[in-house]
Amino acid sequence: MNSAERCTFPVAFLAVLLNACSNGGAEGRPAYEVVAKVNEQAIQANELNSVAAPVAPQGAADEGALERLIDQELMVQRARERRLDRDPRVLQSFEAAQREILARAYLEQVTEQIRPPGAAEVAAFYADHPELFARRRIYSLQELEIRMPAERFAELERRTAKAAGVHEVKDWLTREGIEFRLTTAVKPAEQLPLESLKGFARMKDGQMVLSPTGSGALLVHLVTSRKQPLDEATARPMIERFLLNERKTALAKAEVERLRGGAHIEYAPAGPPGAASAATQVSPADLAEAPPAPESR
Repeated sequence: MNSAERCTFPVAFLAVLLNACSNGGAEGRPAYEVVAKVNEQAIQANELNSVAAPVAPQGAADEGALERLIDQELMVQRARERRLDRDPRVLQSFEAAQREILARAYLEQVTEQIRPPGAAEVAAFYADHPELFARRRIYSLQELEIRMPAERFAELERRTAKAAGVHEVKDWLTREGIEFRLTTAVKPAEQLPLESLKGFARMKDGQMVLSPTGSGALLVHLVTSRKQPLDEATARPMIERFLLNERKTALAKAEVERLRGGAHIEYAPAGPPGAASAATQVSPADLAEAPPAPESR
């Protein structure tokens, strides 16, 4: 098991392992409803809820959650028999998971009392983003991801300007031996990057737009689109969630900066180490859940 693999355990599973290894049995555990026993080891309702599907109602577990937890408990018991709970590599993973959980809990506590947006703010956001709401469209797109040297971008740009469609660009790329990947997707406006949405809103059906990327170029072809506006009342819950999460992210970022400003931090002489595994980092942006896409009507 290498370090990357050790860091990919789901946090819920690690929390169960931490609980099992630190308690060493049922003695001293808070009293919750026992939902199952595995070799006399009780599985409690709070543990079941920790591995339930996120979409399950509050206090309810998805159908297979208990069976997954039983499987985990069997493996935990065998791991303890082999003293894996004392393995330095496993303990390191426990510590990393604990840091992540505690850091996330702290940021959630800091941001939980933030003021929700008012009606005027929601109305202003609705008015400022007609491409998301009043003039919202559903886009049928073809995207051509092209890997090529930067010096050939101008040549590709000229070819694209003359092309009657994506197929002609593909034919030219194939003849030139240039690697590309074609994907198709149907996306409502809210699933497109907010910073580029105004550009999409100006596109006409059949239009192609080429832009440079770090590895070459991206060609976007708007095949078709259809209007599907949202009135303010329908959009209000989505806007409220977006603005609230935006505030939470900003507050969490400011709190992290405040903590760093008041701390004494020393790096080793070689300088800051490489970026830590994403599994052991908590970013302020992690607190902001992406607003769900409104249902197509």
